[in-house]
Amino acid sequence: MIAKVSKQPLGGAYQRSTIRDVAEKAKTSVTTASRALNGTGRMTDETRKRVHEVAAELNYRPNSIARGLVQQRSFTLGLLTNDTYGRFTLPMVTGLSEAMVDRGVSVFLSAGEYKPERLQLNLRAMEEKRVDGLVITGKRIDRGLPIELPPMGMPVVYVNAACPKGATGFVPDDLNGAKNAVNHLISAGRRKIAHITGPYDFKAARLREQGWRHALYESGLEPYGNALFSSWTEAHGYDATRMLFSSSDEKPDAIFCGNDQIARGVVDAFALLGISVPDDVAIVGYDNWEIFAKATRPPLTTVDMELAGLGRSAGLALLDMIAGKVVKPGIQEMPCKLIVRESCGADSGRNML
Repeated sequence: MIAKVSKQPLGGAYQRSTIRDVAEKAKTSVTTASRALNGTGRMTDETRKRVHEVAAELNYRPNSIARGLVQQRSFTLGLLTNDTYGRFTLPMVTGLSEAMVDRGVSVFLSAGEYKPERLQLNLRAMEEKRVDGLVITGKRIDRGLPIELPPMGMPVVYVNAACPKGATGFVPDDLNGAKNAVNHLISAGRRKIAHITGPYDFKAARLREQGWRHALYESGLEPYGNALFSSWTEAHGYDATRMLFSSSDEKPDAIFCGNDQIARGVVDAFALLGISVPDDVAIVGYDNWEIFAKATRPPLTTVDMELAGLGRSAGLALLDMIAGKVVKPGIQEMPCKLIVRESCGADSGRNML
């Protein structure tokens, strides 16, 4: 990182604050000033505090190139993904970057669609930049990138992607996220809860279907028919809803949707059928994709996968690996959060775990 310009001598050449400037003003040696800023060495709390105050006053930042040469690190993490749209990756990068910025570490993002040759080029670019660690992420928890990773010589963590045996990965806890959503509908008095979700070959869709069933069974309720699997689209939500309400059978009083796009299609179908949300039927979605959730009328209650939290967890795990600490291998399922808005009939603005 580069320090802010501290002074401008004649001729227009700028000078940046150096560790020597900090040491001189703090009345310490250069070694003591450096150790104080790095959180190492033995000194009084008063000295360490004084050095930090002077560094802040001079807007001093350590020279990352020099620091990297000394410590043989680039202070950069790589993130490789095939999620070029960024729906899942960008929130993760936000969380990852926020966790790294105070530690002087930057994130190098590289997206390569689902083309092996493009991903291989991006991977080589990261190796050339000598990133200290690598995050692999994608669009679904049961599929990795379509490339074989060579021996990397650096730690690798997987997020929202298939995790090889012996590696460390972080995914949303989809089963319990779905259970919490359905339990919320049950607590609101709904008893006939249908489920419309995405393709069966997605593990996330199957886990959310299992969560729907578990919550109902644990409350002594039967599922309203079978889960309706198809695409993650508004069209699927719309068509499935028209089918559910076209028969003369007893209608559901709530629908748990596998994602927010499906839920948006359900709402559109209800608008044409003259069905009121949530008075007649309550709706809960999944993803907390705000472009859909907040724009839906009424605003959509939905499950937030806490993608930024996944990014933070992955980054901190990588830092521990880089520091030589033992990090538990395997997949860690991270809690989701229910975001309560108006579509479920509860008070809006109230969040639940």
